[in-house]
Amino acid sequence: MRGSRRDTARPVGPGAADALMSAVLAALGTMGAVVGLGWALGRWRVLGERAAPVLARVVFAVATPALLVSTVAHADLHLLASRTALVTWVSTTAVAVLAVVVLRLVWHRPAADVTVGTLASSYVNAGNIGLPLAVYLLDDPVAVVPTLLFQLLVLAPVAFAVLDARPTPPLEPRPGGAPAPAPGGRVPLAMRVETVVRRTLSNPIILATLTGLVLAALPWSLPEVALQPFALVGAAAAPLALITFGMSLAVPRTTGGAAPRRDLALAVGLRSVVHPVLTWGVGNALGLPAPALLAVVAMAALPTAQNVLVYAMRYRHGEALARDTGLATTILCVPVLLVVAATLG
Repeated sequence: MRGSRRDTARPVGPGAADALMSAVLAALGTMGAVVGLGWALGRWRVLGERAAPVLARVVFAVATPALLVSTVAHADLHLLASRTALVTWVSTTAVAVLAVVVLRLVWHRPAADVTVGTLASSYVNAGNIGLPLAVYLLDDPVAVVPTLLFQLLVLAPVAFAVLDARPTPPLEPRPGGAPAPAPGGRVPLAMRVETVVRRTLSNPIILATLTGLVLAALPWSLPEVALQPFALVGAAAAPLALITFGMSLAVPRTTGGAAPRRDLALAVGLRSVVHPVLTWGVGNALGLPAPALLAVVAMAALPTAQNVLVYAMRYRHGEALARDTGLATTILCVPVLLVVAATLG
């Protein structure tokens, strides 16, 4: 992926809308089939009662880190300095900040719920849908890299730092065997900072991203054979995340719970409406050419990533919100992208 062009895209013309919809429908059709498989597995409990949490942990701790090492290691880091990246980062940051302000300061949600709600509002499905769109629209799959890198280098680490700062991790023992504080006791600030830093740096997704960045920054390329095992294991990340998503849909609402309506409406509105409009405004203000503007707005209109549900299941917070937002924004992305293609294509 190194040496890819910046702020460029396939020329915009009458066929852009058709290409966009072909990419969206092909990606959604494939995803829908895999999600349907997951639903069937969950509905008839083929893999057992605890299959979904186990698969979520495999995606979180094994498959996704392997995918990140093999993907980020090939990234063109010069894309981080492009106007396209700036538009993506500014608009995504604005959406995330808006979600935090409403959820925390207005509605007074707990920090963990704010974190999941913010991810549901700003963390897009750049891999399963964004990559096909980049291929069909731009003839350059690296166009999705600014979105991926911002999510992996900023959104995910900040989210994990907040979630890992909770007194007791839900699914795993404390790293390093650190003792839990006594009930009602106060933990010294230095100890809390040390704990958060240790947990953050031991997070497999953050470690994989940092490893990929180091490899991408090397003046020489690592032999492909060295990255092939990571690519092989990482290929399981997307289908396993989709199967996990499908299994979560098979859980009766009395068991899985329902997302708070206000939180769901906020996340869906920010994801499907506010983010694309805001990206269009920032892109116009920075003078992006029409092809690049179409690209960044299309990426901003992507639905919530299934990985948000995986993270929510890993930390046992906001699972219903992550699930319902992912479903709603995936359904809405087709008409939203049609409007984007008709307006900018």
